[in-house]
Amino acid sequence: MGGDQKPSGPDLAKGIALAELADGQMLLGHANGEAVLLVRRAEEIFAVGATCTHYSGPLAEGLVVDDTVRCPWHHACFDLRTGAALRAPALNPIPCYEVLRQGARVRVGKRLPAPKPPPGPAKVPARIVIVGAGAAGHAAAETLRREGFRGQVALIGAEADLPVDRPNLSKDYLAGTAPEEWIPLRPREFFAEQEIELVLNARAVSFDVARKQVLLEGGRTVAYDKLLLATGADPVRLDLPGGDLPHVHYLRTLRDSRAIIAAAGNARHAVVVGASFIGLEVAASLRTRDLEVHVVGPEAVPLGRVLGSELGGFVRKLHEEHGVRFHLGTRPRVVDGNSVTLEDGQRLAADLVVIGVGVRPALSLAEKAGLAVDRGVLVDEYLQASAPDVFAAGDIARWPDPHSGEKIRVEHWVVAQRQGQAAARNMLGRREKFDAVPFFWSAHYDVGINYVGHAIAWDRVEIEGSFDDRDAAVRYIAGERTVALATIFRDRDSLQFERQLELRGAKA
Repeated sequence: MGGDQKPSGPDLAKGIALAELADGQMLLGHANGEAVLLVRRAEEIFAVGATCTHYSGPLAEGLVVDDTVRCPWHHACFDLRTGAALRAPALNPIPCYEVLRQGARVRVGKRLPAPKPPPGPAKVPARIVIVGAGAAGHAAAETLRREGFRGQVALIGAEADLPVDRPNLSKDYLAGTAPEEWIPLRPREFFAEQEIELVLNARAVSFDVARKQVLLEGGRTVAYDKLLLATGADPVRLDLPGGDLPHVHYLRTLRDSRAIIAAAGNARHAVVVGASFIGLEVAASLRTRDLEVHVVGPEAVPLGRVLGSELGGFVRKLHEEHGVRFHLGTRPRVVDGNSVTLEDGQRLAADLVVIGVGVRPALSLAEKAGLAVDRGVLVDEYLQASAPDVFAAGDIARWPDPHSGEKIRVEHWVVAQRQGQAAARNMLGRREKFDAVPFFWSAHYDVGINYVGHAIAWDRVEIEGSFDDRDAAVRYIAGERTVALATIFRDRDSLQFERQLELRGAKA
């Protein structure tokens, strides 16, 4: 996940000439042994920590937008005035430092104390219940407290483990390059300190809109004034002969990832069913563990539906360079104790099988309660569902996207977190439209792909740079508009395009 940046650049404690810092410019330096970013906005000078609190991305390589700075890696956003983490995936603030002006020079003084939480809104619900302890639910619970809400908060999760950094379950953690202590988003003590009631290993079976109650398995009822549904998605399970054998796995939870890791320790031959993002990330992780890996999928090009044939073809080539063998245009027909037989008759040795063929939104709660549902829980621009005092966020929410002009549902970690944050503020009466630009990232060995926007279809693709040189931008164009951008090590391009879509959406 990276590490703190070593001090470099000028010693800002000694100061620099103000003329060295133009309006809108960032300058990386250090003060008292800490990496510090100096930012000028007109006549104001800000000094903040130079390292993103998500995966330690270098903020000096990011983008200044108004009074914020955005991380180049995964687009976290921080307030230059307070250091607050305004947008996921970062959860913790960056430090702020004293700025001292002395004539034509400016220098950085001591680290400033963290600002006090804002006073809560005057009129608030007494009890907020969040069903789902994934990205959206966890982000909502934290945001409620950061916004000064002092009422009761209950976070109900079906899994037994604490809320986790789910993207890592198929990436570094599965590959064995990230320890398990990195995986929980917060320790258990955090929830106690924040007075968030954490109800784990508890599955909600229904809720009553009229009585404002959630029913859990076992018969417990939980009353609410405001309810957030953040139930996420479940893996699509194949009706496959042998699909229930012990060496066949799906990946969604920390428990699933642990099971695959344990199985990989005794396996030599792995078959990954599904050339999806999750499937290919699993393939890369298992190759890192030195397993022979075969990937099976019905498509002609891996990820072609999302990334197009050009970038999808590069991803295939990248995996093949690392020893992965592809079997495309076919499906598994049967699994037995030591092999997978495909529809085309091929028989692949397999003492480990991982199936990653997509997910389905978990809509049963919403459907049973009579909420409006159409390929997701329908919500308005404030993420409110069709019933009073009920909101939805994350993989289940289908919202009016101002950037595409369509109602969309996406399964991106960062989008889910940001929806959880927006829903929390709206449950407190903020009336904040959710207008974030969809963003996700995917990692394949030492190559990361960032994707901004949402392109269901496009007319043409324009490629800048070179895939082989690991320096490329892929523009997906519909009509005369670029609707999405995928980049490989062009982080600033990705940030700038995100900003372009924001400005375009604001005019819509």
